[in-house]
Amino acid sequence: MDRYAVFDNKTILITGAAGFIGAALAKRVCMENPDAKVIGFDSVNDYYDVRLKEYRLKELESFKNFEFIKGNLADKKAVDEVFEKYQPNIVVNLAAQAGVRYSIEHPDAYIESNLIGFYNILEACRYHMPEHLVYASSSSVYGGNKKVPFAVEDKVDNPVSLYAATKKSNELLAHAYSKLYNIPSTGLRFFTVYGPAGRPDMAYFGFTNKLINGEKIQIFNYGNCKRDFTYIDDIVEGVMRVMAKAPEKKDGEDGLPLAPYAVYNIGNSNPENLLDFVQILQEELIRAKVLPEDYDFEAHKELVPMQPGDVPITYADTSALERDFGFKPHTSLRDGLRKFAEWYKEFYK
Repeated sequence: MDRYAVFDNKTILITGAAGFIGAALAKRVCMENPDAKVIGFDSVNDYYDVRLKEYRLKELESFKNFEFIKGNLADKKAVDEVFEKYQPNIVVNLAAQAGVRYSIEHPDAYIESNLIGFYNILEACRYHMPEHLVYASSSSVYGGNKKVPFAVEDKVDNPVSLYAATKKSNELLAHAYSKLYNIPSTGLRFFTVYGPAGRPDMAYFGFTNKLINGEKIQIFNYGNCKRDFTYIDDIVEGVMRVMAKAPEKKDGEDGLPLAPYAVYNIGNSNPENLLDFVQILQEELIRAKVLPEDYDFEAHKELVPMQPGDVPITYADTSALERDFGFKPHTSLRDGLRKFAEWYKEFYK
């Protein structure tokens, strides 16, 4: 991993700092750049076990260059105050209501966080002009695209969940603000992020919780789903590289600014079949002594049909990321799940 000297003496605002990716990113910047100031912003809602968010924040609060503000992105005044007070040079918006299935039952949460919240960030950027706005999009914008791997040039006009629709609208809003106000912005389409201290609503974590409690795990589409699992450290490395290099500001033939706007995939470019993934997960849970060696997995597995909002495959084409930043995620699923299983054992004792 390289150290990014470009962040020295910069103020970096990370929204969603109590979240999985936000906390991992904040931790790395704080460790490597003691001269940078990292402002974490998060509502610490109870969408999942708040103890995890508190655990992540506790780690961050040990850094002198980290400051945490509890607030809601949908609260325009709170967002404006943070920009006014800290004048961030780089803004990384990772706060969002996540999850495809949850969006079917709780649409309000997505409109509030992913649309109104993101609009508040864009408005604040318009008036305070940071050097770069980086924001989380999602592989879900590709919907049920048949062409794989998914490339950033592909058409993404057919979302199959409200969550996906909100993420696509973030990209559209960011483009409009980039063009109108010359705000350099980069959207990152993350592919199934996993690892230690991750999100309990994600399959690998939820499966582990259920297996420990002797409950059945449901494997959707009868196990015929493929996911491009991307390890958290690879995601953070990709985000750091992107943060360090904003899209260039330049004028078009009409003399007006061209939108300094870009979108990249960050994925492992190696889709894994869900049944193979479950096999590796169970081996690593036994190895870490999270589960006993004689655990009867077959009795706890149930193959079920596809869920609404789900897609059969996610598969990232990362050639643009490789071309512009010389980086490609590379952590194998076995290595990543091993680190998760070891962390899980430690955290839940």
